[in-house]
Amino acid sequence: MRIPKHPTLIRRLRDARVRQFAARCPPLAASLGRQAGGGFHVTLKERGKTRTVYVPKDLKKEVEASIQEHRRLKRLLREITQLQLALIRSHRTWKARRGGRAWPWAGPSPGPSPTSSPR
Repeated sequence: MRIPKHPTLIRRLRDARVRQFAARCPPLAASLGRQAGGGFHVTLKERGKTRTVYVPKDLKKEVEASIQEHRRLKRLLREITQLQLALIRSHRTWKARRGGRAWPWAGPSPGPSPTSSPR
């Protein structure tokens, strides 16, 4: 993934991936395999041990979708982490380039001051 240098672009990419992070179906951290008799099984780690669970043929599509969802979420989380780290690393550089000026969105909103009276 190509990471831009400007903090605003990094934030946009990060926020877009955070919005995509909602699960579409229950994720399953496992891999699907075939058995000799024509059935299927999932292999997963449980408390440090490898476990294998039989999957009936009629559940195969649902299990495949859950495994794919886990991979998608894992990829998104990795990208969000990279973007967040890039934002942290670029903070000092962009702060120095601003020369002490505040970000345009960081200050109070421009509006009537509380001491001014309407005429």
